[in-house]
Amino acid sequence: MKFEFRNFNRILKPKRATTSAVILAAGLGERFGGDKADALIGGKTVLQRSVEAFDRCPLIDEIIVVLPSDGFDEIKARVMSIMPPKVKHIVPGGETRQQSALLGAEATHAKAGLIAIHDAARCMVTPEMIEEVCRRAVDHRAAAAAHKVVDTVKYADDTGFIEKTLDRDHVWLVSTPQVFLANMYRAAMYTARDAKFEATDDCALVERIGFRVKLVEVGPDNIKITYKDDILRAEDILARRSKESGVDSDR
Repeated sequence: MKFEFRNFNRILKPKRATTSAVILAAGLGERFGGDKADALIGGKTVLQRSVEAFDRCPLIDEIIVVLPSDGFDEIKARVMSIMPPKVKHIVPGGETRQQSALLGAEATHAKAGLIAIHDAARCMVTPEMIEEVCRRAVDHRAAAAAHKVVDTVKYADDTGFIEKTLDRDHVWLVSTPQVFLANMYRAAMYTARDAKFEATDDCALVERIGFRVKLVEVGPDNIKITYKDDILRAEDILARRSKESGVDSDR
């Protein structure tokens, strides 16, 4: 299935498209053993770090935060005090990540030219990473943060036996943010919903309707907080950044 949008050139005419960021924090954190959005890294929560990175990025105009639907009012009241100025809406999520992303996208400004989707668990993202992915999305209509693998990669069958060795020069680990032209993303989301198609990331949705996504190298620091040990990895990254820049590690 492929869609053609005749208004892309018109959308890209402004020097900088208005960009809305949707930050997903509605997951249950089952592998983490609790709500990882509330976990502390260097004195700030995982959610706070992600939101602040987008707030400090000059290319982001508004932020939508998606929280769990269970206990939504209580969680919203708790996090309101740490939300920076660009947060315009806080909304409850759905039963799946994809449903939560759609609910967040529906809360974005109607005139947004770009929509950036980000997992709050990737709280080591920086404003510079976000800006680079946004700029590549303007150039290519869709872009995603990623990092090229350095290990040898094997493709195995269902029983765990190697079928082939992949060329690692063409293998990437894809993360977030993933940034898309707003009309493209909405079309991808709605057609996936109508077809009951579920994907683990948003790139797969726009790929499904025939669009290509530019991968943007952001380095190995953009880790996802999935397990308790990932907190230690994140703190190590903060300590190294602090040493390199001379800025306090809570930044």
